[in-house]
Amino acid sequence: MTGLRETLESALLRARRRSDALTGCVDEADLVAQHSPLMSPLVWDLAHIGNQEELWLVRDVGGRDPVRRDIDELYDAFKHSRSSRPALPLLGPSEARRYVGEVREKTWDVLDASKFRGRRLESNGFAFAMIAQHEQQHDETMLATHQLRAGPPVLTAPPVPVAVAPVTEREVVIPAGEFVMGTTEDPWALDNERPAHRVYVGAFAIDTVPVSNADYMRFIDDGGYRRQELWSERGWQHRVERRLESPQFWTTDGGGHWWRRRFGVLEPVPPDEPVMHVCWFEAQAYARWADKRLPTEAEWEKAARWHPASGRSRRFPWGDDEPDHTRANLGQRHLGPAPVGSYPEGASPSGVRQLIGDVWEWTSSPFAGYPGFEAFPYREYSEVFFGGDYRVLRGGSFGTDQVACRGTFRNWDHPIRRQIFAGFRCARDV
Repeated sequence: MTGLRETLESALLRARRRSDALTGCVDEADLVAQHSPLMSPLVWDLAHIGNQEELWLVRDVGGRDPVRRDIDELYDAFKHSRSSRPALPLLGPSEARRYVGEVREKTWDVLDASKFRGRRLESNGFAFAMIAQHEQQHDETMLATHQLRAGPPVLTAPPVPVAVAPVTEREVVIPAGEFVMGTTEDPWALDNERPAHRVYVGAFAIDTVPVSNADYMRFIDDGGYRRQELWSERGWQHRVERRLESPQFWTTDGGGHWWRRRFGVLEPVPPDEPVMHVCWFEAQAYARWADKRLPTEAEWEKAARWHPASGRSRRFPWGDDEPDHTRANLGQRHLGPAPVGSYPEGASPSGVRQLIGDVWEWTSSPFAGYPGFEAFPYREYSEVFFGGDYRVLRGGSFGTDQVACRGTFRNWDHPIRRQIFAGFRCARDV
């Protein structure tokens, strides 16, 4: 169990270092401010991270006395909308930091004592992995809040790699047939990734790389935002109401040059990066303009996991080994996606690249449970979102940590959302 304990400790430490960095680079006024009604104040996210860790690890798994029972309702994400959270009597920055620190000290005691067996929640360290994933998901949310905040830049990271392997094929055909979707074996997979089940997928072609900024500029130049026939009825209504003319954070100087604001820096839009900060409706309109469509969730997963020679579904496009810096752009190692065509060592056997990391990819599928779905360990993680207006995103982004990213991992959001680090690739029938 030593190896598992060390792995869990490393995942928890990595998440906390990131939380500290995202909340430690701004002053107290920034921490308590609401930078967008779509997002919580950063200080709410920080204390919520600690509260979830206390609920599941300290109290449930550890059976320890509560640290702060009086704040449970304040940090219940389902009792208070994001827009209403600034009005709550939240813990201040110093108090929030003390609270998460005290919780973490008790967590280390629980981890040291855990046998990683017995209840399903404790088996294979699931509860600890769930909390590490939860914190990293909120870290990515806080990173999105940083993108929305005004003011000078406060985040730093090395630039993305510039070496790109030539892309000789713009799309590949995935043959018709069944494959195993989802997982039953991955001990840290969340409930909506389960259970594994066989799915028949007809033959389709899928882009080998995400749609780039240059590709998307051609769509704009061809009147993509003015041509109603490219948009769904709801999409066109949303475009008109919100006056969408380009991806979020893009501006034009009127002379044909596009600029973007990224984490407080105004810079030219790099043509070779994947387009980002587009909503599902924009992605759908682009796909129609290109005489293609968005892939279904099953198509995306088959392209990412299915191995043609063995017929087996692997954990990642490249196999079952964990991601590293040669295979995927994850973990906020950089502050943006790498150019399209990067990370050839992370390609699938069919030659599809950048399926993991860089940008979340919109699919055409609504968010629903798999056949045999069972809510675990609580309904509010997935089940309450089934049947709504959500669309599935896959693959993670540069802001997603590896503990919360795999070929089966499912994200979801409303089709109008643009603040998330989302792009897309196209598919078509063959």
